[in-house]
Amino acid sequence: MACDLCKLLAAPGAALVWGDHQLSVVAVDEAEYPGFTRVVWNAHVKEMTDLSPAERGRVMEVVWAVESAQRAVMAPEKINLASFGNMTPHVHWHVIPRYRDDAHFPNPTWAVAQRASAPEVLAARRALLPALHAAIIERLKA
Repeated sequence: MACDLCKLLAAPGAALVWGDHQLSVVAVDEAEYPGFTRVVWNAHVKEMTDLSPAERGRVMEVVWAVESAQRAVMAPEKINLASFGNMTPHVHWHVIPRYRDDAHFPNPTWAVAQRASAPEVLAARRALLPALHAAIIERLKA
C-alpha cells in the first residue's frame, strides 16, 4: 500500500507552504480548522527515533516555528500538537490552532462535535491563511 504522505509530497500543489531538502510544511484542507498544518519529514521514515538526534531537533524546530506563526497570526486559545502515524506511518506532526468556539473544543478534533462552527467565524479565520503562510515562511528562512 502506498503512503498517503509520500504521494502528497510527490505532487503537493497548492498545499505546500514551505519545504527544504528534509521537511515540508503542508496546509491541511480541513474546513472546521483553518490553519491546520502538517510538518512532514520528506523521506519515508516510520518513527522519530529512526531519525538522528539532529534530524529530530530539526523536525521540532519547524513544528515550533509553525506553532509560533499560528499563535501570532491566528490568535487561537490553544495549539494542539500531535504525532500519531497509526494510519500513515510516516514521520509527521499535526499543528492545529484551537478555539473555544471550534466544533470540538475542549475535546480532541476527532471526538464528537460539541457545536456547529459559525460560518462567518470560519471565513474570517480562512482569510488569515495567506498571512499565516507568509509568517511560517518568514520564520523558516535560512
